[in-house]
Amino acid sequence: MIQAISSSPPKAIIVIGRESVGKSQLVSQLTGRFATEANFRGSTVAVQCYPTPEWEFVDTPGILRTSDTDTTRRALTALLEHDVVLLVAQAIQLDDDLAELLPLVVGKQGLVAVTYWDKIQQGEAAQEALEKLSRDLGVPFISLDARLLPPERRDLLQSALANPGTFQKGVPTIRTGWRIEPVPGWLEHRWFGPILAVLLLLLPVLATVFGANRLADLIHPPVAAAVQPVIEWVNLHAPSWLRLILTTEQGGFGYGLLNMGPFLLVWALPTVLLFSLILGIYKSSGLVERINVTLHPYVRPFGLSGRDVVRIMMGLGCNVPAVVSTRACSSCSRGTAVSAIAFGAACSYQLPATLAVLSVVATTNGTSPTKLSLLFLGYLLTTTLIYLRLTAPAAARTSLNLLLTARRPFMQWPTFRGLWQEARDTLSQFVWQALPIFAGICIVASLLSRLRVLDELAQGLSPLMKIFNLPSEAALAVVLASVRKDGIFLLASEGGAAVPMTALQALTAVYLAGVLLPCLVTALTIGKEISWSVTGKLLLRQAAFAVGFSILLAWGGMWFLR
Repeated sequence: MIQAISSSPPKAIIVIGRESVGKSQLVSQLTGRFATEANFRGSTVAVQCYPTPEWEFVDTPGILRTSDTDTTRRALTALLEHDVVLLVAQAIQLDDDLAELLPLVVGKQGLVAVTYWDKIQQGEAAQEALEKLSRDLGVPFISLDARLLPPERRDLLQSALANPGTFQKGVPTIRTGWRIEPVPGWLEHRWFGPILAVLLLLLPVLATVFGANRLADLIHPPVAAAVQPVIEWVNLHAPSWLRLILTTEQGGFGYGLLNMGPFLLVWALPTVLLFSLILGIYKSSGLVERINVTLHPYVRPFGLSGRDVVRIMMGLGCNVPAVVSTRACSSCSRGTAVSAIAFGAACSYQLPATLAVLSVVATTNGTSPTKLSLLFLGYLLTTTLIYLRLTAPAAARTSLNLLLTARRPFMQWPTFRGLWQEARDTLSQFVWQALPIFAGICIVASLLSRLRVLDELAQGLSPLMKIFNLPSEAALAVVLASVRKDGIFLLASEGGAAVPMTALQALTAVYLAGVLLPCLVTALTIGKEISWSVTGKLLLRQAAFAVGFSILLAWGGMWFLR
């Protein structure tokens, strides 16, 4: 652990490097601390701080100078605000990393930490190459393994940070010639690789259906039973304005914070946590980059980069961190990735609600719940791909849209510390970004319910349900699902008796309710991240396609399902 040696304010050191070089691992090992969010020029950005008594390390997103990603722009902006730099480069491609980053730091003080040193053939020649680079560029070069930082390496780094050099030039005279790539694995197989990549992406969905949701089934009854006495007390003793916020109900469905609290904690939180852990394993092991490279040629015709696919899959846990993570997408594909999240990523509210409704209706109609669920997921995937193909800009779909990080990373075992940090970051976004918006929406929905606005709106839309071959009672669920995706549960209230439907009608109803509009939490996040005008256009476009796809399902589906 770094100890304070003076009473002066901590010295800021900005940490830069390309993606997946081990910046965060290194700084976490060096300081023994987890990150906190940083704030620059009055706005929170994708930058993390590791404060210590002596130094404050500012960890930036990976820099890709050839890209136009929002994260690269934010990292370069943060770099302008600091004079001391810890430049992290990979030994396995040291010349490339230095050529990319040195022009950005000329004249600044700092040092270079060379990670992946264990992949280099050890000996005097390798260490001598670093010493030559150090003399050539004017800054210390320190070799290390970012995952395991022994005391002697930590001491060297601390000493170099206390006495940094000055970056003398943007183009080194010395070149190491090191360029090491891992042996191709199963994901690089011509035919089996893409299939394996898709199966790995489906794993979080299966884990949610058979893991988090099963856990929620077990713990929801006791949690709901524990909250019920509180709801009853509020209804009997609390003032009317507090009952409006906490326990508003309409038609047996609760809109208040206490009504939705158990659902939020029992259903959404385990799903978000499970997703973050699985994706943490993928990221810290290097699996994500390999999946990206494998799938890139297959998703490019839909306006996506291979780097975007995992971010879209994050939406199945929670749309908010998924939308925020698209900052790392290129400008030509970011809009498409956000559209895919809003349209096809059934979040931790929507997915369990949808599967619950389909299960109830399938049982009532003598149809297999598994078959109905698979039909829903298949139709959702197919229509999402069609939607992206028809709406993605030509610049994103062209064959010239190359994957910028096409080098295969070395695979490694994830560490418990890395997984905890990944889960911690995702949960932090969920708590500080999704939950406040969710609370606001609960209050607004309660107010609209008390004023009977939702009733009037659902009543006005009831005749339109005939277009989709749905009973008029389905209108309220569609309206509420446009605010909060858990509104889909209304289709299965009272064991399915409240809205009697055929299997096809249930399939159409949950599809329409799920994709007509993204929930307000997602819509507000998109507006904040991109722009409100773009968000308005996205909502109108999504609604139009959702209506068309729902009509096609409602009437065309009669050929294979009744």
